[in-house]
Amino acid sequence: MVLNSDPGLFTRLILYIGLAVFYTYGLIWSLVKRGSVKTTSDVLRVFYYDFLRLRREQVLIEKLTENELVTVSVNPCPILRLSLLLRVDTKYSCKLISETVCKAVLKRFNTKLVFKRDYNYIRPYSSGCRERIYFENSSTQTMEFYEKKKNSEQLTQSKSEVVQRSLV
Repeated sequence: MVLNSDPGLFTRLILYIGLAVFYTYGLIWSLVKRGSVKTTSDVLRVFYYDFLRLRREQVLIEKLTENELVTVSVNPCPILRLSLLLRVDTKYSCKLISETVCKAVLKRFNTKLVFKRDYNYIRPYSSGCRERIYFENSSTQTMEFYEKKKNSEQLTQSKSEVVQRSLV
């Protein structure tokens, strides 16, 4: 299935309706929790388990430190379903809908929180969706973690390709 990264007007209209609904939910929900996040453990609990309503087994924790949380979500995702139904690339729809709302909600929890999604590791191209949330005033925040992960995944893929070629 080919996914469209430049949807037509009607499809964009549907996506913007999805954005409006999710944003409204996020805005109302975050009014109650405003200023409630002080640690990355709070982010995990308040954002993933409470706001997004994910179960613990649907959030794989790759890194959890005092200043940074890196997760891979493997939940049944309504934005993924909508994207597949509309044949829209999730790199487009998730940036529009999910990332917009997630950034706004996290800023309401704590103005120092930064949300980044790894668009090289997103469904349906990967087994889950990797996200990184950190406090912007923490010591030098870099993408080293992503680079190590990416290099590791490329190495694994290369080894797999060599094994497949040797079998032919």
